[in-house]
Amino acid sequence: MFKYSYNSLVYYGEDVDTSVKRVAQFGYDALELYGEPLEYDPAHVRKLCSDHNITISSICSIYTAERDLASPDEKVRRDGIDYMKRVADLAAEVKCPVIIAAPTECTKLTPWHNPDEERKWAVESMRKGGEHAQSVGVNLAIEAWNRYETYFLNRIDQCLEFMKEVNLPNTGVMGDTFHMNIDEASIPDALRLAGKHLNHVHLADSNRAAPGKGHLDFVPIMQALKDIGYSGHLAFELLPAAADPFGTLKKGGGREFFDEYTEQAIGYMKEIEKKLK
Repeated sequence: MFKYSYNSLVYYGEDVDTSVKRVAQFGYDALELYGEPLEYDPAHVRKLCSDHNITISSICSIYTAERDLASPDEKVRRDGIDYMKRVADLAAEVKCPVIIAAPTECTKLTPWHNPDEERKWAVESMRKGGEHAQSVGVNLAIEAWNRYETYFLNRIDQCLEFMKEVNLPNTGVMGDTFHMNIDEASIPDALRLAGKHLNHVHLADSNRAAPGKGHLDFVPIMQALKDIGYSGHLAFELLPAAADPFGTLKKGGGREFFDEYTEQAIGYMKEIEKKLK
């Protein structure tokens, strides 16, 4: 019924060949690339996907202080736009339909002193990057992060308002069940609110582990996706429960996020599908 992907960001330090083979082995439809275009050879990625009968579902863009679309520094905003364009170009080259977009850097918790001015910068920057993405046939998925990772967009309704301001036909919104579990009053209701504008989804349990390892009830979540006719990919973005999850992975921790969670995540959600009406 649904198409499943796994975010290669979770496979910290691993080459794309191994990641593609793993998701193919466990029955995935696709792999989500992390957003560092210079680390990929598009022709090699296309061949890997062809050889293993999978696709690239999406690219998980990485927004840092140097790539902040809402920065008061014009050069930083310009660098952020250029980054979006590079990610969109990679997506087009590997036949990927959507890239994740965010208006400001992850973990920036303090807004500019003039919120209206900051929002104007963010909208203008997103539109410029989005226009280039549109020119190469790639869509944007605007993501809400929880309140502990950003002050800017925390809920689906806020993403929808921002999307309207950007005002591009190739722009939609995405939901991430880990973030939504913190800031949405109801995950299913938020997904229904997004409706036809929902063009990408990240799945993770309440503790950002594989579904079934936390306390989220995925039946009503998946039922909402079925009810709105969601046809995009469901990508697992799972990370260790640590203040510095990538530090944990770098030190060799979180090995369960590789084979074990890759297998469990898709298996668990396939069982959830059987319970839908």
